[in-house]
Amino acid sequence: MSNSVYHVNKSINKPIELKGLKAQYIWYLGGGLVVLLVFFAALYICGVNAFFCLGIIGVLGTVLFIKVYALSNKYGQYGLMKKEAARRIPKQVRLYSRKTFIQLGKK
Repeated sequence: MSNSVYHVNKSINKPIELKGLKAQYIWYLGGGLVVLLVFFAALYICGVNAFFCLGIIGVLGTVLFIKVYALSNKYGQYGLMKKEAARRIPKQVRLYSRKTFIQLGKK
């Protein structure tokens, strides 16, 4: 008889997390870093001093990390999406005709 050992995956239904970043914020940070890389390349190709390019990219990268981590900590996995969805809900619905309600009664 052989005793087989099964490992249970305890991460089922948990959000992806990497160094404190949750879910979609990993993608936001990755996209921001790609944009910074392209921006650095554009500045360098335009002939800007390399140390000046590094300084600008360093400052912008620091701001990017701080903002993305702040969003991740404030809103969590789905909070930012919920906030954006709540902004799209209309404050009020106005109907200037009773025709809509009359047609409901006929069905």
